[in-house]
Amino acid sequence: MSSLEKNIKPYSKAIVRLLKSPIERSSNVWEDVINYQNEIQEYISQIGLELIVKKDEGFAFVKQFEDSEGNTLGIVQRRQIGFETSIVLVVLRQSLEEFDSNPTQLATEKFITNTEIREELELFLPEKFNRKNFIKELDKYINAAADLGYLKEISKKDTETKYRIHRIIKEKITLDILQDFKTRLQEYVESV
Repeated sequence: MSSLEKNIKPYSKAIVRLLKSPIERSSNVWEDVINYQNEIQEYISQIGLELIVKKDEGFAFVKQFEDSEGNTLGIVQRRQIGFETSIVLVVLRQSLEEFDSNPTQLATEKFITNTEIREELELFLPEKFNRKNFIKELDKYINAAADLGYLKEISKKDTETKYRIHRIIKEKITLDILQDFKTRLQEYVESV
């Protein structure tokens, strides 16, 4: 028996996947995450990570523990997100919040097209903001949101792309962050 076979746990693959990216309900390791939550948490806490499982929403991910000053061990790389991509993320988060707040909504997944994102951005952006350049580069910012895991491409037809907004965006962009960003955007526009 090899060292790998002697040391591997039934949840080892789940931990490896969690360290790389969020895991969705459709993943082949989802059941391991659910069944071995305590064991996984015990293991990853030794390296400064916390397991977050959103069973009802169908995903799990790891988050770094922070000290009182917001410092971490740095095991999970923090990504710098550009201002324009941040605007797209805020609009997506707001769209998901409105979707979830609709009591007549029977669907559980929020789908959105690149055209709908553009339309929502038009409503969101203040008058003085340089809309022309932003809209011209919008596909690049939408692709960045997809690369970060907040959008999943579902279908593409001609110039129209349909996405599913990943619910992890609610964990990363809280309502407080959403409101703070709107305030800062308005202050920025007024200062220009």
